[in-house]
Amino acid sequence: MRPKLNYLKQRIGVHQRRHIRRLKAASRHPFAAPVLVFAVLVLTSLTVFALVSHFYGSPLVATGNDIVIISYDNGTQTVPSHERTVGALLTKLKLKLNPGDVVEPAANTPIHQDDFRINVYRASPVKIVDANAVTVGFSAAATPRSIAAQEGVKTYAEDALSTQPVDNFLAQQAIGSVITIDRSVPITLNVNGFPADTRTRAKTVGDFLKEKNIVLGKTGQVSPSLDSPLASGETINVTRDGTGIQSIAETIPMPVQIIQDNSLAYGTSAIRQTGSDGQKVQTYRILVQNGQIVSKDLIQEVVTSEPVTEIVAQGTNLSGIKGDMALAGITPGDYQYADYIISHESGWCPTKAQGEHYCPVVPDNQYTPNGYGLCQATPGYKMQTAGADWATNPVTQLMWCNGYALAHYGSWYAAYNHWLSYHWW
Repeated sequence: MRPKLNYLKQRIGVHQRRHIRRLKAASRHPFAAPVLVFAVLVLTSLTVFALVSHFYGSPLVATGNDIVIISYDNGTQTVPSHERTVGALLTKLKLKLNPGDVVEPAANTPIHQDDFRINVYRASPVKIVDANAVTVGFSAAATPRSIAAQEGVKTYAEDALSTQPVDNFLAQQAIGSVITIDRSVPITLNVNGFPADTRTRAKTVGDFLKEKNIVLGKTGQVSPSLDSPLASGETINVTRDGTGIQSIAETIPMPVQIIQDNSLAYGTSAIRQTGSDGQKVQTYRILVQNGQIVSKDLIQEVVTSEPVTEIVAQGTNLSGIKGDMALAGITPGDYQYADYIISHESGWCPTKAQGEHYCPVVPDNQYTPNGYGLCQATPGYKMQTAGADWATNPVTQLMWCNGYALAHYGSWYAAYNHWLSYHWW
């Protein structure tokens, strides 16, 4: 047994000496040291990441050029991103959306600026009481109509929706908020032989005429009588003396209510209630001579369908580099025009030279004879008239851009219109 053991020791010694000779030869290779350093750095980074993930959990991670601020679950996180839309970024971050959650701006909104803001509103329980029908769900919508629409409950402009918080969840059998719908009923209004469908919550014919601002006058007649109770699907006939009556249906444009919201980035918006057009019927007394209408007097206008106001939140937050517009003397009324031009010229990168498809951390071609900087001044170094730090300071560059817009076009609005026509300025 001992000779065999000595033989094994000799063989192991031979293998060890060969391995040492290979390591020495590899160490003399010109790329040996860099490869070794890179391997050590990678191993160290992986170790640190594993420790951070173990002790602090796994944060949202993304890589890219735009800085995005995401508010969700009572917290805020700032991430870099190269995703082009809100929805793509949320998918990349694996940020789960539950039924009824609301994302502002919408998922298809492009991300094309730094300090872009995304708000995720988490849904809470809702109970919708619609006469004898009850719908229970989750919603983070901003208005009762939007909540009903999100839960698939159709409403009409004439319906009244109210929201009450839940004070006693045992008695109210709900734990969030309760939305009650006071339904309108369909009515056919026939004015001088011209029928139109409408809706109302009035209880009698007389109340309905007051609601629609219909004045009978001395000779007008209505059927059923004024004190008759209204029933769903009923027809109300209104007649007036005389001939030559003409009724025309017209659309009432949808009203739009704008809300300024500092939780959204400047230049973005979110629809918080979807609106719709209404309809009105105008009745005229006409005089016809030789087959032509020679006079036309409006005697009645009835709104048969109320319009629904669309509520739009417009972002006003100018955090980050866009906040420098105020420091540079650009007036708030010109922000949208300056933003459009600079977004298309440089993507709000103060160190970008014409032809570069990235935003350099430090200037690498500021003396190019071509465009440079936020508004791609050509050449870039002529911005030194606004300050010695023209190559890196966005405020200095914006001061120069502001002067250029006013001197060459008279206003940012005119410069914006020129850009739309020629795609340069």
